[in-house]
Amino acid sequence: MEFTIKSGAPEKQKTPCLAVGVFAGTARGEVFDALDRASDGALATLLADGELDDKAGASLLLHAPAGLACQRLLLVSLGEAESLADKPWRDAVASVARYAANAPFKELVFALAQVELPGRDLVWRLEQCGRMLADAAYRFTLHKGKADKPDKGVSEIRVLLSARAGDADKRALERGQAIAEGMSLTRDLGNLAGNICTPSYLADRARKLGKEMKLKVEVLDRAAMEKLGMGSLLSVAKGSAEPPKLIVMHYKGAKAKDKPVVLVGKGITFDTGGISLKPGAEMDEMKFDMCGAASVFGTVKAVARMGLPINLIGVVPAAENMPGGRASKPGDVVESMSGQTIEILNTDAEGRLILCDALTYVERFEPACVVDIATLTGACIIALGKIPSGLLANDDALAAELLAAGQASGDRAWQLPLWDEYQELLKSNFADMANIGGRYGGAITAAAFLARFTKKYAWAHLDIAGTAWLSGDAKGATGRPVPLLSEFLIGRAGRD
Repeated sequence: MEFTIKSGAPEKQKTPCLAVGVFAGTARGEVFDALDRASDGALATLLADGELDDKAGASLLLHAPAGLACQRLLLVSLGEAESLADKPWRDAVASVARYAANAPFKELVFALAQVELPGRDLVWRLEQCGRMLADAAYRFTLHKGKADKPDKGVSEIRVLLSARAGDADKRALERGQAIAEGMSLTRDLGNLAGNICTPSYLADRARKLGKEMKLKVEVLDRAAMEKLGMGSLLSVAKGSAEPPKLIVMHYKGAKAKDKPVVLVGKGITFDTGGISLKPGAEMDEMKFDMCGAASVFGTVKAVARMGLPINLIGVVPAAENMPGGRASKPGDVVESMSGQTIEILNTDAEGRLILCDALTYVERFEPACVVDIATLTGACIIALGKIPSGLLANDDALAAELLAAGQASGDRAWQLPLWDEYQELLKSNFADMANIGGRYGGAITAAAFLARFTKKYAWAHLDIAGTAWLSGDAKGATGRPVPLLSEFLIGRAGRD
């Protein structure tokens, strides 16, 4: 997707399609008014007849509109002007993005970025537009033949502003594109079949990303992890023929003395549940159980592409969870890298077993903060549905930063409590803790387990089990929470 910013009169735009936001009621907006004057009032007459629904995101496509230079005019409702906020504005942008992704032409002029939005400046609007428009063009075709690859969709978008763009405006649009690029990598990795996207594949992909983005990349194999005492992580991989990997990616955009932000992503490349075998229905979707890892890849790429002045380390513990003669059994006890012992009551609660050793490993970086991202619990979906990601943290200030980043990016999270009382549910008669806490509060007890390994730094946990992928006809990885994480890191680096 190629973006340019331009200024000029909307009615004079020679383009296959001009996309314009329209308010409900009589005050339709400055851009619409200019177009309506050029059409001798034909547009207002059309809308007065009820041709465009007032609901934000509703659209009306007009061909060869009289008095205008464009071949097509896409009118998109913004809802009531008095009620304009982030969501209706996003709904309108998303409507244009969906249309552009399947359009039979290659160029579009986009005039919604200049719509004034309470509390949001032009820089924010351009960043969101760049990300949403570019992300909508995503297609997963890596497993398809050439004949199945569609040749539709806009490839060039000209963003129309009322005044000449400044450097900050251009950088904002570029940031949006970089975030969409990171989301694309995240979605590709999530959508790849489990027989292809193995721990070894992820390690190779990290090395390629390192060369592309000039990152330092380290890959620890089984022997290295055994030397470090990562008995918890290694226990998950015992039943699989695929060797586990611990992948570490270093982006250095700030001074060497500046403490890094560390992202840790769950990388279970396929999750059968192990001996605690999952039901067969929809088990194919367990290839998405490495979407936390994929989001770390995508966020690291986005940050490197933006060139943020920040130090960032991405850590991915990667393994495949399979039943087998050597697989962990319910009742087994393993020793983590921290020295704490764990009774494995359910082998399908394996994500926390690989994450806990990774969370101990990152202590060596003396991090400014650590955020882990994991498709960790079905309980989080029951609690919150598939709209926000679950957020739990041992630091209120860090949690507030992430919640604000979610609101700003539209990739929202919701905080759940992490009170000490939940630790009681993890008691074991045979080890320092059990890996599950019973039927109730499963998303919280999973985070409470991880909290035992994060006492030396500020830490937050994002449970993305409900947001990392979609099922049904729209089945596929979403690229979340790359927007949230990117917004968080932009804020940490200092938005210009």
